[in-house]
Amino acid sequence: MLSLGRERSGYDLKKEADRSLRFFYWSPSYSQIYGELKRLERAGFATSRVEPAEGARDRRVYSITERGREAVARWAGEAPVEPPVLKHGVMLRAWLGHLMEPGRLREVLELHRDYAERMRREAAADAARAAETPGLTYPALVLRWSERHYAAERDLTQRMLDDLDELARHPRETPRETPRGWRGWRAPRAQEVSRGASRAARSASMPSARARSDS
Repeated sequence: MLSLGRERSGYDLKKEADRSLRFFYWSPSYSQIYGELKRLERAGFATSRVEPAEGARDRRVYSITERGREAVARWAGEAPVEPPVLKHGVMLRAWLGHLMEPGRLREVLELHRDYAERMRREAAADAARAAETPGLTYPALVLRWSERHYAAERDLTQRMLDDLDELARHPRETPRETPRGWRGWRAPRAQEVSRGASRAARSASMPSARARSDS
């Protein structure tokens, strides 16, 4: 975010992350931001100065150095582009739907659908705000992308709810029942395991005993 031009404090960076990065990457904590700013300054990628404030605490603001700008540009243009990793807790719960009560599964999906719609609205509002701010052309475009992403997530979740309705009308066999061939099966008790091991040991020693008697 320092590469966007103007000086920013750690507080400014946190606010901007909450209005943009959280929609598609993450929103770091204050401690992470201030720790990273110190590391960037030690590495020569950023500089800082204390900005006096009348009637309030002075604040430290940071700006990117030319070396820092070159490092960011090199990463953006040359580093390998790895595919995003999807870790979707709601999808995992739906995958385990045979272990959930149908009503609870619907509740989880409905909450996620509503969450996606809320995020879509917030991304749209932040995209409009960014579009009116000089120097934020590309962040505004990515926020529009985020808006479309959450709209798609909302619609896909609704499709899953529709699929559950279809499943309720036309039930299929689910893994709730014990698989055929396993009915009546139980794990062996410890005593049975011990007796089986003793019999196996005696059987293994019998050939050597017969060999001694033959000799």
